[in-house]
Amino acid sequence: MQQPTVPTPTAPHRAGFVNIIGNPNVGKSTLMNRLVGERLSIITSKAQTTRHRIMGIVSGPDFQIVYSDTPGVLKPKYKLQQSMLDFSTGALGDADVLVYVTDTVEQPDKNGDFLAKVRAMAAENGTPVIVVVNKIDLTTSEKLETLVEWWHAEIPSAEIIPVSAREGFNVEPVIRRIVALLPEGPAYYPKETLTDKSLRFFASEIIREKILLNYDKEIPYSTEVAIESYAESPALDRIGAVIYVARQSQKGIVIGHRGAKLKRVGTEARKDLEAFLDKKVFLEIFVKVAEDWRDNDRALRQFGYTHEK
Repeated sequence: MQQPTVPTPTAPHRAGFVNIIGNPNVGKSTLMNRLVGERLSIITSKAQTTRHRIMGIVSGPDFQIVYSDTPGVLKPKYKLQQSMLDFSTGALGDADVLVYVTDTVEQPDKNGDFLAKVRAMAAENGTPVIVVVNKIDLTTSEKLETLVEWWHAEIPSAEIIPVSAREGFNVEPVIRRIVALLPEGPAYYPKETLTDKSLRFFASEIIREKILLNYDKEIPYSTEVAIESYAESPALDRIGAVIYVARQSQKGIVIGHRGAKLKRVGTEARKDLEAFLDKKVFLEIFVKVAEDWRDNDRALRQFGYTHEK
């Protein structure tokens, strides 16, 4: 008599939303890119580089992680920064797992109000929290041990994982713990999906990164990039972009003498876009003035920072 076929046991499928939060310049975007395995978030040495929640999706046979990189938490000075803070605060309430990124350089109790909200989510709502202590290559083992003890006392239920996101050191344990903490359930997106953002979004972010790298002082924080046209073809994508500045006096600075500064930004952005898209790109960039756009509700809606109520 033939024995009945016994199904091979398989692990339950897990899926959920993992939100990466923390103060500016602690390495959230570097960690996000490491976790996703793709360069989705801007990485520069300057603070406040991430302005939107940027989603990256990692799928395996029995799991799907939907990551969100969020703007650094700060006290807002104008409406744009308030919108950025709203993105970060909103990330507390819709996460299955919170990844709070700190580092070995900042004061651990910096921005205590936001940290209290994270602690409350862990204690009252039971949201799993992983505290990632980044930049361990910049400290000693004794100082790191003291930091880990501080975080254990601050958020007792949290798991503390020291990493160097820049070097890729100890990132794998973070991924393993995230998968283990995800709730059981089906995938939220098709398994081949990498992000919810469009090619237009990444084109604008790559151009904005070059602005951050090529200009000093207030200029990078006073600019916004809008993609006005995007025509795809198998061999060549044609992209028309506008860099908006907040004041007329900033327009000449962005363009530079005989257009040299703008040309450099365009060339560097085009090369990165070609690497990102794996095809040739024709990129055309103009500069326009949107007076005080960072405090203008209509402009912020146009650039995707706020929504109609």
